Amino acid sequence: MISMSTVNSIRQMRREGESIAEIARRTGVCRDTVYKYLEKEDFSPTMPVDSPPRPSKLDPYKELIDQWIEDDRHVWRKQRHTARRIWQRLTVEEGLDVSETTVSRYVKKAKDGMRGERGQFLDLRWEPGEAQADFGEADFYLRGSRVRLSYFVLSFPFSNVGLAQVFPGENSECVCEALKRIFEHIGGVPVRIVFDNATGVGRRVCREVRTTELFGAFAAHYGFSFTFCNPNAGHEKGNVENKVGALRRALFVPVPQVSDMAAYNARLLARCMEYSLKDHWIKAEPENRLFARDRLAAYGLPDKPFAVLRYERPRANKQGKVTVDGPHHYSTSPEFAGREVIVAIGALDIEVYDTSGTFVCKHARAYGNAPTDTSDPASQLPILSVRPGAWRNSLVRADLSEELRGHMDSLDDTRLRTELRMMRDESARSGWQATRQASEMAFAATGRLDEASIAVSAARVVSGDARIVYDEPAGLAEYDRLMDLEVG
Repeated sequence: MISMSTVNSIRQMRREGESIAEIARRTGVCRDTVYKYLEKEDFSPTMPVDSPPRPSKLDPYKELIDQWIEDDRHVWRKQRHTARRIWQRLTVEEGLDVSETTVSRYVKKAKDGMRGERGQFLDLRWEPGEAQADFGEADFYLRGSRVRLSYFVLSFPFSNVGLAQVFPGENSECVCEALKRIFEHIGGVPVRIVFDNATGVGRRVCREVRTTELFGAFAAHYGFSFTFCNPNAGHEKGNVENKVGALRRALFVPVPQVSDMAAYNARLLARCMEYSLKDHWIKAEPENRLFARDRLAAYGLPDKPFAVLRYERPRANKQGKVTVDGPHHYSTSPEFAGREVIVAIGALDIEVYDTSGTFVCKHARAYGNAPTDTSDPASQLPILSVRPGAWRNSLVRADLSEELRGHMDSLDDTRLRTELRMMRDESARSGWQATRQASEMAFAATGRLDEASIAVSAARVVSGDARIVYDEPAGLAEYDRLMDLEVG
């Protein structure tokens, strides 16, 4: 190919009457090239398209190779096809005579193409009434103790409004309870909710979506549709992903103080709506005004609210206790020892009934992997340290020595709350038995309770360093005589 300036010279010389031979001599190109560019009529730029691929023996098998690669997306990464394994299967199973290099070249191109497709994000359009759901984590002071809790966020991409609820876990009971409270707060039900693949309501396994029985009943009760994101595809619900972080920074900094989680969650919904008074980031209109269209598009609430409870029928042990969710033990009544009971499991509470449905008792639901027991006095310390009015009938009071019990009975609410918090914090470190003994030792030695004395005494109890007891009382008169001699 020659340059355009040379082509232009050829055509210019011909217009000036030069012969073909002279043009070829002066431009240094052959006569056929001179004829070619003199006869050409259109010099417009042409589109640089790829030339049609040449036929290959691999063509009839490319669809099969693509299917193998696509299926690999749903299996463990260490058991996926390599290019060599695909070549081996083609030669053995399909009887194809093709080189490994040809197969490797196509496999690389196919995988690069699929990887590029997975990396493409669409600018999704969300209609009023559609929502996204996810969990975040933040620290809270729960009845004085610093703990890390989960918070559920339901966001509405059309208006960019997000509503949050705090819970100790991320199970289906917590999700359904959070959704129920949000539905009742906004006075409607979203038409569709997109969930993360790892939430407690269910998950996508390959192409199948499996939900918990409780969430399935909850969705049927309220009538909303739901979908799950693809694995590792958080961009499919990018609005709630951003809202989780935004609400943490706006509402949970500094670390919130929580004494009653239900009351805190009720206030939290109002604070979330206050946060939506700002303009939408792109629509230049207040988010709360756009949210009115989300509410208008929502379904109405059913006549009866859903009871967010999961039922089990465990058998109480010899002490009348039932075990729920692994290491957590809840007392019922001695009369139920060895008998089956009905346990209603909610997000925050555990209710026990006999087999005829008669209410027996109610406990706060425990979370975590550490064993808990509602009959342990330590289980009451977090509540007592906030509400000391229940002190007189508490398990903590009943388990203390008569001297220490009398001392704490004489305290006003402020001082009693302080000493109960000391016991609560030390019990979290050393356990209740060590804390009880340490408190009694500290009171016997000093006539009062303070953090340092309890901590030192608890450390001695835990290490097995018991108090020294002498057979005869130590006499200090000899020390007095020595002091008198030194002074004299």
